Amino acid sequence: MRYDKNHKADTHKRVVEAAARRFRKDGIEATGVVDLMADAGLTHGGFYAHFTSKETLVREALAAASERSREHFGRQIEKARAEGIEPIEAVIRSYLTPAHRDRPDRGCSVAALGAEIARRPRKTKDAFTEGLCKTLGVIETALPAATRDRRKKAVAIFSTMIGALQLSRAIADADLSQAALDAGIGAALTLAHTESH
Repeated sequence: MRYDKNHKADTHKRVVEAAARRFRKDGIEATGVVDLMADAGLTHGGFYAHFTSKETLVREALAAASERSREHFGRQIEKARAEGIEPIEAVIRSYLTPAHRDRPDRGCSVAALGAEIARRPRKTKDAFTEGLCKTLGVIETALPAATRDRRKKAVAIFSTMIGALQLSRAIADADLSQAALDAGIGAALTLAHTESH
């Protein structure tokens, strides 16, 4: 059977997107190649026609998930500006939601996989860091114009958001989990409006 010239690229993209979802949902170590290929509607035999190793796929999946997060933040920033809302508040509030807490497979790869990335090879950490730096750049654009030390402020805000989201996911009690999200919103907003020294 002959495929059109875009078939391999489309299949590759489908596997990367399926992996990005599965890694965020179940973790990298807990996810095997057979599961990933099944998620993409393929047999595992074709994996090495697309990737030299699972770690190569991990890096591509991280990049794809990171790009999705930046696109989401970008949409929130544009919408906030159009509605006359402070962009950084829109970013914070759209991130720290019950929906995001409950769907790690569709959410931020940093919050879902950060601890696991710390144990991955250097090339994977480099790919993760590259995506993170780009995401921080988008968060910087949401900060008020007069903000000093924009990168430092973006790191502080995003770190607070990630920590609150991770904590909320680990808590079994629904009210306490929501309190973690609410506290994260409050802390991140405070950071956004506090002058750096």
